[in-house]
This record gives sequence, C-alpha cells and structure tokens, in this order.
Amino acid sequence: MKITIQTLLGLSMLFLGQSCKDPLKNTSNSQAAKLTQETQWESLMNPDLWRGYNQEKLPSNWNITDSLISCYGLAGDVGGDIISKKQYANFEFSWEWKISPEGNSGAFYHVVEDSMYHSPYQTAPEYQLLDDVGFPSPIADWQKTGANYAMHIANEQKNLKPVGQWNTSRIVFDHGKVSHFLNGALIVSFDKFTPEWETLRNSGKWSDYPDYGKANTGHLALQDHGSGVWFKSVKIKDLGD
Repeated sequence: MKITIQTLLGLSMLFLGQSCKDPLKNTSNSQAAKLTQETQWESLMNPDLWRGYNQEKLPSNWNITDSLISCYGLAGDVGGDIISKKQYANFEFSWEWKISPEGNSGAFYHVVEDSMYHSPYQTAPEYQLLDDVGFPSPIADWQKTGANYAMHIANEQKNLKPVGQWNTSRIVFDHGKVSHFLNGALIVSFDKFTPEWETLRNSGKWSDYPDYGKANTGHLALQDHGSGVWFKSVKIKDLGD
C-alpha cells in the first residue's frame, strides 16, 4: 500500500488531537466531581508548613512526619502550641485525631500571632478535643469535645469514640457561617456575624479577652495542653474570599 506524506501528516495530527483531549472527557460526572474535590485539598502533613507560636521553628514537644503529627504533652516544660505558616479566611479544615487518657487539646483557626499574646486561645476560636469520659476534673458541656470552646456546645448527634481510637473532625468557616463535624455528624453550627454571637462573645470567659474572635483571617493552630495527642490526615480546602 502506498502511503503518502499527506497521509502520514494526517495520521499524526489525529494522534496529537486525541492525546491532547481533556482527561476528564471520558470520565463520568460523579468521578470528575470527586477528582476535582480531591485536588482542592491541601495536605498539612509536612513539618515545613508549621512552626511554634511566636517562634521561628517547630518546638521540640512536637514531631511531624508525612503520616503523623505527634504532640508529646510537654508544654509545661518546653512550651508551645504550633501554628500553620499560612493564613486562611474561609476554609474547610479536616483531621483525624486520638488523645491520651485524661487528655486535653484543641484545634484553632483565625489565630492572631503577636508578642502581646502568649497563646492562640487568646484570639482564636477553638474546636475542643478532650477525654470527655476520663478527664479528672469536673467539666461543663462547653469544655467537651467538639464544642466551640466556651461558646457553643455540641448537640445530641455527637458520637465520640473511646480514648485510643481515631476520631475524624472538620471545621467549616464560610463567610461567618461555622460548622463543626465529628465522625461525620454535624454537632455545632452558628453564624459569627450576628448579634447573638456578639452577646455570647461578650459574656462569660471571653469578657476577659478583648481580642478573642475579632479576626476573620489567621493561622491554624494545634494545642499542647500537657497531654499526648496525635493527628493524621490533616488537610485544608481554601474556600477563597
């Protein structure tokens, strides 16, 4: 069979056209949506993405690998919650965690870093992490796991796994609308930009902390409250401005 130069050129252009097609064209809508969602998440399982609060480096009471973030619970000796180097406004923040018996910790967002503050909790909302069952001191509902600490308590959908087992938590902040999830269930929801939030913020514990909750952009933080606590699959999805 005689093959002309024009035929070869035609075949080449056909091949190139097929190879440059959208890789999602032959993917179902559900598969494409799932792939798009997954690529929007940013993993935070990297020591280069964190440092100590008001510090330049990661403190020695923490260790971060690509599979596990470990807090040794030594804050009383060597000090230090850790914060993300990057700041976020609207986001979904997701992680898995387990805590030591009688343990206490937390995850924060919109943290303001300044030498006038010694800890993230002075400015930032906290998703509380606690051994609700074994904690040695009496605790109120606003101190228990999943609560927006000292502000909003978890509802009856809350299902906390026993100490030593992994839980999955997620915070969504979307232009003031805030949701806390625990093991797939929505357990806290509120709107920050309401008179009700302002009233709650100006009463109780936070009346002594004038800068609490004022920022709408800031760092993430993980707390060393003197307890062993472990995190994995820590990731964030930036929801933009």
